Formats: sequence, structure tokens, C-alpha cells
Amino acid sequence: MGVVNVTPDSFSDGGRWFDTTAAVKHGLDLVGEGADLVDVGGESTRPGASRVDESEELRRVVPVVRGLASEGVTVSVDTMRARVAEQAVAAGAVLVNDVSGGLADPDMVPVVAAAAVPFVVMHWRGFSESMNSRAVYGDVVAEVVEELRVRMDAVVAGGVAPERIVIDPGLGFAKDAAHDLSLIARLDSLHGLGRPLLVAASRKRFLGHVLAGEGAAPPPARERDAATAAVSALSARAGAWAVRVHEVRATADAVRVARAVEGAA
Repeated sequence: MGVVNVTPDSFSDGGRWFDTTAAVKHGLDLVGEGADLVDVGGESTRPGASRVDESEELRRVVPVVRGLASEGVTVSVDTMRARVAEQAVAAGAVLVNDVSGGLADPDMVPVVAAAAVPFVVMHWRGFSESMNSRAVYGDVVAEVVEELRVRMDAVVAGGVAPERIVIDPGLGFAKDAAHDLSLIARLDSLHGLGRPLLVAASRKRFLGHVLAGEGAAPPPARERDAATAAVSALSARAGAWAVRVHEVRATADAVRVARAVEGAA
């Protein structure tokens, strides 16, 4: 899953693809590098980010979704708003990726159910402004699995077919670096939920902490792609359905190697 951020303020590439034409071209480039689907988002969810209003999110996202879909690209929409999801699906998106798992907008689950498209349910404890304060766990793996189970049940009760649900542990969302690493080490625990698993580690803070080492400043987000590819290979080996990344080629190569090693076992 290649990422196209149509935002001025995303943590890793804010502003680079803010223009519709540039965003569509970038999405096509990601497909050329090996992306199977392209995830288009118009609202930054980096820690501390303020929300964009709905009309602006629609203005950013829908033309890019339409442009990519018209080129035959498989498109997902990254949004917490039901109206954005609905209009993006009408424009050609075939999957809704909601980092709140339908909690941010009470209309999201009915819209996804009516659209009959796959729905990514991510582990989420609150909006970006406050999520760092919610990174409190006794056993992060057990709690994330249980909270995802509860959310999945609610989404199914709201009308979304169980077979259309994809789960995401929400790396970096209300989690510190140690929590993220524990979840990656135990991705197998998430398979107990019985749904495909999306892992979205690309360029995130915990990778910066790992690369920096004790007491050093983390490298900029765009210098974390090799580390991202390492997580992608580990995720593939652990049976993930997809990985969501900003730089596709390195991850596509890493996953190819992981698959070759599996085939040789």
C-alpha cells in the first residue's frame, strides 16, 4: 500500500503532493515501483496535528482518488469522515482506511456497510492532539488485541460484513517506541482476530528512535526508509496482508526476499 498524502503538514512529506496533478503522478509512480494499491489521505494524523475541516479534506482527496482510479489504480481512502469516505468511494476508491476504526464519525460504519467495501479498523484511543497522553498499557499486545476485538464486534454489529474487515495495530497512535516494537515482535498475536493484518510503520517515530540510539537525535523521517523496509520484511514473514509505506521500491524488494526465504524453507 503506497501512501499519497495530499496535505501541507504530514510528518514525512507534507506539501510535496499537495497539488492534485502532482499527487496523481506520485500515485502512478508508486504503482510503477510495485504498489498494489494507493492510499490517498487529506488529513495529517501525526501526533499533535489539528483537524482539517471537512470541505477542505474533500477538496484535497476526491479529485486525486478520481484521477488515480481513472488510470486503473486500485485506490483506498485514508479518512475518519463518513462523507469523505462516501464521496471517495463514488469517485473510485475500493477500500476505506479509517485510523479511528469508525469511532471518530458515527456515520462511518453505516456508510461503509452501505458501500460494501473493505474497511480497515485500526487500534485508536483518540485524536492526534491528545493521543500521546493515552499511551498507557499494562500489556500492550493483549490490550491492543482486546480493544480491536471489541471494535470489530461493534463494526460488525453496525452492518459491515466480517469478511470485509482488515485490522491494523495502530503503530505510533497512542503508543511509544517500546509499545510499537512489542507489537511488531508479536504480530502473530493479532492473527487470533481472524482478519487480514495491515502494518503501517513507515517512517514513524519509533524507527527514528531505533536508528538514533541512546541519547542521539532521530534522523529525519525521509531517512527511515531502509528501516521501514526491514519492518516490511518482518511483517511479511509474520503473515501480514499488506504494509503501508511512503517509499515503495525498497519495501517491495524486502517483501520479495522474505517470500523467497519462505519458499526455500
